[in-house]
Amino acid sequence: MNFKRNFLLTASSLLLGISSYAQLSDKLKDGIRVYTDTKDSSHFIRFNMTSQAWARYTQNDPGTNVVGTTQSKTTDFSIRRIRFVAQGQLTDRIYFFTQFGQNNDTYLGARKAGSFFHDVTADYAFIKKYLSIGMGLNGWNGPSRFSNTSVANILVLDPPAYQEVTNDTYDQFVRRLGVYAKGKISKLDYRISVGKPFVSQTGSGIGALKTTVDVNPKNTNTTFSTFSTLPPQMVYQGYFMWQFLDQESNAGPSTNGTYLGKKKVFNIGAGFYYQDRAMAHYSDIAKKDTAYQAIQHFAVDLFYDVPVNKEKGTAFSLYACYSNYNYGTDFLRVSGANNGASAANTQPGVLNNSINTSSYGNAYAYLGTGSVYYAQVGYKFKDNLLGEQGTLQPYANCQLANYDRLNQSMYVYNVGVNWLIKGQGAKLTFDYQNRPYFVDDGKGTVKQQSRLGQFVAQFQIAF
Repeated sequence: MNFKRNFLLTASSLLLGISSYAQLSDKLKDGIRVYTDTKDSSHFIRFNMTSQAWARYTQNDPGTNVVGTTQSKTTDFSIRRIRFVAQGQLTDRIYFFTQFGQNNDTYLGARKAGSFFHDVTADYAFIKKYLSIGMGLNGWNGPSRFSNTSVANILVLDPPAYQEVTNDTYDQFVRRLGVYAKGKISKLDYRISVGKPFVSQTGSGIGALKTTVDVNPKNTNTTFSTFSTLPPQMVYQGYFMWQFLDQESNAGPSTNGTYLGKKKVFNIGAGFYYQDRAMAHYSDIAKKDTAYQAIQHFAVDLFYDVPVNKEKGTAFSLYACYSNYNYGTDFLRVSGANNGASAANTQPGVLNNSINTSSYGNAYAYLGTGSVYYAQVGYKFKDNLLGEQGTLQPYANCQLANYDRLNQSMYVYNVGVNWLIKGQGAKLTFDYQNRPYFVDDGKGTVKQQSRLGQFVAQFQIAF
């Protein structure tokens, strides 16, 4: 009962003042648009903003500590995301896209933490609609649909993080400096990019993985790949969608999680990611000989998002994906979204470089070498189900992975409901996540020991 009571107390704070947002002006549904030519509405600059605030109650992984104090559970508040976007069609052929913001502003973070640019790009349409080529800090990524997500239009609480394949290791929150090509040919929507990765030494996501080769010294038959600290090789990636029904915009790099019945979309997609000599491990532990391996990923997916009854406003959304990931020998990454804890206590008999010391707070083994299956589904009830307070959209999602490092399958699932007060413009989400906790016994066996839960209430404002 304490679990539910703590969550309800934190969630109730987000309900204050919601009624004022229910009257959010329809004029803001597409952002603030300024036309640069009074005689031509096709030339414009548009400004958008998205804010997502969390109230959360988490059952922490065993051994979790917060600034040196052991905690079995954590109640906290945070800003999950804040984004400011400026984009526009300057001429018939020149388009620019910039995005500025911050992620994961928690009570553990540095005060006055700096925001950063997510995207700074401009592209030129060499052949209108068919081929645009651009350059800059960009997220025109593969290998799957949610390798770059439109955060204002997510169906579930958070997009599938495993599809952001090198988040904050070789990239800046899934963006890199490089060039890209995009376009549409008939019903084929494509994106291809070549980027120069950031060096891994400066990545915020590298800490728990170590910048040196991760080796279990008590088992001479086991080596684990990690990100190489050599100057990085180029990244080649792409994603291709056959859009059977309505066409989605490819003006910007991010993809929608749902259109709430405003479009009739059915896509089948496939993509890839390749970076040579990106991973490292010991080929001979005694001699400390290092072997380097490429990151090689491939994925196929399906996106179906359609109205069920246009008059009532009901809608159905489904996304399914299969990914085959190769990060090298037994690679595994343990992390938790917007983690509300500091570190893990070293447990007796457990190696310092094991999964256990990386698994704290709400972290779990979400990414690794192996295969991943993912699905999410949602249903939007009729408009004005709650009168002037909007409608509801329940959802569920699940990730099932077979990673080489683990001795059994890993699965994590979420169930929740979006209270669409004013569509995506004002939305309150209630979400429950159930995740696994894996233990490394120090002898090469990594198995699930228990399962833990997390409740989140998120309030989103977007225009």
